[in-house]
Amino acid sequence: MRIALGSDHAGFQLKNAVKAYLEDAGHDTVDLGTDSEGSVDYPSFSAAVGRRVVGGDADLGIVFGGSGQGEQIAANKVHGVRAALCQSEFMARLAREHNDANVLALGARVLAPTFAFAIIDAFLDTGFEGGRHEGRLAQIKAIEEEECGR
Repeated sequence: MRIALGSDHAGFQLKNAVKAYLEDAGHDTVDLGTDSEGSVDYPSFSAAVGRRVVGGDADLGIVFGGSGQGEQIAANKVHGVRAALCQSEFMARLAREHNDANVLALGARVLAPTFAFAIIDAFLDTGFEGGRHEGRLAQIKAIEEEECGR
């Protein structure tokens, strides 16, 4: 699987740990920054991940920050991104099964690396359930189209 990664300074260490974890598991990663713990603003990194996913250059994306909240919000501004902030394996499974989430947001100040790995595994191993959820996603897409058309 091709996975795009992006973080701010607070998520830098977790991003690096996840990158090594994913590559050890045989995934291809593209690291879109940041490249240090020097203070940076997260929106551009999160948007870059979202654009890679929506553009088809990555299958899924993961964004990292202190809490992951801002990164999720910024990624969701990219047309076609469905970013989910997940703090448990259960949330990650539901984000994929019910919402067909394509970007995962994680908080480095909230999660230890080993717990983040378990959440990532759940996210990557779970597919979209379809069925009753398809209509809901269509409604979300319609709202997005309406709002982006302004």
